[in-house]
Amino acid sequence: MPLNVQEQFGQIDIYVFDQILRGNITSGMRVLDAGCGYGRNLVHLLREGCEIFALDADREGVEHVRQLSAVLKTGLPAENFRVGLIEQMPFRDAMADVVICNSVLHFARDEDHFRAMLSELWRVLKPAGMLFCRLGSRIGMDFEHIEGNRYAIADGSEWFLVDEEMLLELVEEMNAVLVDPLKTTIVQDYRCMTTWVLRKRR
Repeated sequence: MPLNVQEQFGQIDIYVFDQILRGNITSGMRVLDAGCGYGRNLVHLLREGCEIFALDADREGVEHVRQLSAVLKTGLPAENFRVGLIEQMPFRDAMADVVICNSVLHFARDEDHFRAMLSELWRVLKPAGMLFCRLGSRIGMDFEHIEGNRYAIADGSEWFLVDEEMLLELVEEMNAVLVDPLKTTIVQDYRCMTTWVLRKRR
């Protein structure tokens, strides 16, 4: 019996789903999910035979992804799924065709921390590989400024928020190519989430 959409894709982020539909993430690719959580973006990719690597600071989340891989009989080694920090990833240079970093970078402590995480995401990406980031931004809404790039979000938390100028400057600085124009979703007077997708030059 064919799987229904929920079973096949799980709770995948709609913008990751968009990249799959457009053929930018395909079976057989080596994909690293940096900040994987409980693997919401990995169900389909595990099913379709991608060589998945995943990292998160949450040990329970990583164990959940490890068990998901085992249940789906992927044959992937347990050591592909690691507990660790994005700014100090235990993966070799240029190892991934695609790096996903979904809803993580806005938890940076400051600009140095943000850049350290971004540098690691870029380091592990192959030439011509794609970096998919979804992160909090100030594109489309105003927020109470705290200091530096830190702003107060409606729920009382503090996020490191980027803006369009910063993201486009980083594209130039990294000698990258934008895969898509910046796309921002405003979540009803609460937050702005921007999708930032880059390709590394060969």
